[in-house]
Amino acid sequence: MIDVESHIKDLLNDAIISTAKDENLVYPEGLEIIIERPRRENQGDYATNVAMLMARNWEMKPRDIAQVIISHLKKSEYVEKVEVAGPGFINFFLSDLWMSELIREIIDKGEDYGKRDLGEGKRAQVEFVSANPTGPLHIGHGRGAAVGDVMANILSFAGWYVEREYYINDAGLQMKLLGRSVQARYFELLGRSEAAPFPEDGYKGDYIHEIAQEIIDIEGDKFLGLPIEETLDYFKDYAVKVILNGIKKDLEDFRVLFDVWFSEKTLHERGLIREMVDFLMKRGLAYEKEGAIWYRSTKFGDEKDRVLIRSNGEPTYFASDVAYHKDKFDRGFDLVIDVWGADHHGYVPRMKAAVQALGRSPDDLQVLLIQFVSLIKQGRMVSMSTRAGEFVTLREMMDEVGVDAMRYFFLMRKCDSHLDFDIDLAKSASTDNPVYYVQYASARLHSIFKEASSRGIELPAPEKVDISLLKTEEEKALIKCLGKFPEEVAKAAKELSPHLIVFYAYELAKAFHSFYNAHRVLGEEKSLSDARLILVRAVQVVLLNVLGLLKINAPEVM
Repeated sequence: MIDVESHIKDLLNDAIISTAKDENLVYPEGLEIIIERPRRENQGDYATNVAMLMARNWEMKPRDIAQVIISHLKKSEYVEKVEVAGPGFINFFLSDLWMSELIREIIDKGEDYGKRDLGEGKRAQVEFVSANPTGPLHIGHGRGAAVGDVMANILSFAGWYVEREYYINDAGLQMKLLGRSVQARYFELLGRSEAAPFPEDGYKGDYIHEIAQEIIDIEGDKFLGLPIEETLDYFKDYAVKVILNGIKKDLEDFRVLFDVWFSEKTLHERGLIREMVDFLMKRGLAYEKEGAIWYRSTKFGDEKDRVLIRSNGEPTYFASDVAYHKDKFDRGFDLVIDVWGADHHGYVPRMKAAVQALGRSPDDLQVLLIQFVSLIKQGRMVSMSTRAGEFVTLREMMDEVGVDAMRYFFLMRKCDSHLDFDIDLAKSASTDNPVYYVQYASARLHSIFKEASSRGIELPAPEKVDISLLKTEEEKALIKCLGKFPEEVAKAAKELSPHLIVFYAYELAKAFHSFYNAHRVLGEEKSLSDARLILVRAVQVVLLNVLGLLKINAPEVM
């Protein structure tokens, strides 16, 4: 099927060239023709403001430019009519032929409908969640997991080769603090708390007690008679293993699977930090001062240079991050996407500068910031404090609300916008609940085909159906909504905005419910009934593709 958006752009460009020639005008240098979908139905299916952009060049009123451009437009079987509106917009209304071809294309392509080739097979890596293995995942991690996972799905659908990666922060002070927290609980449970006092800023959750009790069940009291410092690594390593296994299980149940689990420790073991420092030193982008090694970040717009290796020989967190990102690009990724908490926003320019120092464009690193999630229950805010151990875990929310609702709700807003998660709404079986509303469309679609089967009615061949019979407002609105899906995929991929697919899911469900409530599919005159069955099948195909990107179930019954 023709790409109607590109087709309209070509029609406009040819018309502008013809106009310039006939009217002895100059084609504007660098002109970019942008067409968009108007917000209102009566403004056409596509619109452009190109006439207004050209007003200064041609020294004419925008409406006059629009009129003369229209007069030079070639006829197209995909465009029913063209109008000038407002101060000089040109509105295009698509034909029945386009609608017929669209529906047939959807059914023919099936699960491939909506796919784009924007990535052209280039390699993209999405690194997300990457929570320190110091405790169970909480709902903030869950939002990052949903955003990263769906972003990876969209990029893959849009023609990228995508890998998902989890960076395990298993080196540094937080790991030692975790080990001391578990060690202290171990001694406490065995009645010897004075031998290993609980650290002031230690991890206080119940899970620390549970891990300590597991160690007692396995090892007994064997560590009581050993030096405290000698046993710390055991407590740390055991706790990391248990917590990481729990994280992996929670993510798997949340429908998030990673291709790579990258250990921070391997940066040290493989000498990647030293390799990165040498790379920068050779390029004159790192230097020694006062016994430390500094990155010349001011060269890339930073307010001051940053320490890579401290005077005691220990690398900074920043050095680890730069080495890690160098390794990402060394692995051949064209685009690297990091999903971080919103509290890291000040770190983004620094990392982009570091990527530039590594010889890459700063645009090769994109960062999605995840804003905080507030839980609302019975109209009240649920308080949360991670260090105090009072946080709501991802597992608890999955058990209470369900994975479908959580994934949908986490993606309902732009990821850098604060999210109020209404637990009661997410659990409600009503059309006020947006995920229920979308899934109800799936159930209604299935019910139509189940009823058709019970009546012995088979789905007709699309090429034998007269799609032009679909003339009502609800039918045309639904068809046009189906045609938007590839555009939404492209926009979500280009803008790294997974929430756009959730918006589209709701828009499609709304258009279908409006059609369903206004018209019968079965029981009409056969030609009309066949046309509506084909339309309903197309809706089912697209909705399945949308929910597939979101990894949300498409129920047959509700």
